[in-house]
Amino acid sequence: MRYILIPIKDLSQAKLRLAGLMTQEERTLLAWAMLEHTFAEVTKVQNVARIAVVTSYEPALEVAERYGMQMVVETEQISESESVDFGSRRLEQLGAGAVLRIPIDLPLITAEDIERVLARDVPGPSTVIVPSRDGAGTNAILRRPGTLFQSHFGPDSLEKHLAEARLINAQCEIIHLDRISLDIDEPADIAELLKRKEPTIIRELLEGMGIEERLKR
Repeated sequence: MRYILIPIKDLSQAKLRLAGLMTQEERTLLAWAMLEHTFAEVTKVQNVARIAVVTSYEPALEVAERYGMQMVVETEQISESESVDFGSRRLEQLGAGAVLRIPIDLPLITAEDIERVLARDVPGPSTVIVPSRDGAGTNAILRRPGTLFQSHFGPDSLEKHLAEARLINAQCEIIHLDRISLDIDEPADIAELLKRKEPTIIRELLEGMGIEERLKR
């Protein structure tokens, strides 16, 4: 059985690195729009048994329940890596053979992109990684089993995950997917999203806020 696992932090304090460009209220609205977009796309995926969220954020749990997702409830949130590893252990107890971690801050992700990652799943200890746009981060990671190795999300996470895979001699594949490679952390990411001209609810929200004009200042 395969799971998609979506870690969610407290969105009321989301995207602090955008503080120079957007108010906290705007950043929270952006995070919610990306969450809704992610949920809508993952529920269209055909080649997955279950979808789960791992979070302690009650509003996100309510939305996940509306979508019929499995809920892994944390008592505390230490880091994304801790959350994903905790969620993966719980899902393994429920019969998960492989776990694909997808964050909520990929504004262009589609069900087709997710299915392309899942299609690379192979028997035996293995991982499939989609790097971030700068080639240093890990924007999506499929592990079989989900507890194959410890998570290291953050700076230089791609190399850290590759090192973990090499250490246990697990099969590892890197695939480059343009839409998954774009995550939203910095103002430059917002500029890149707007430059691509792809119609999404996130783009509409940002245009309504007048973010493009702010970026020119």
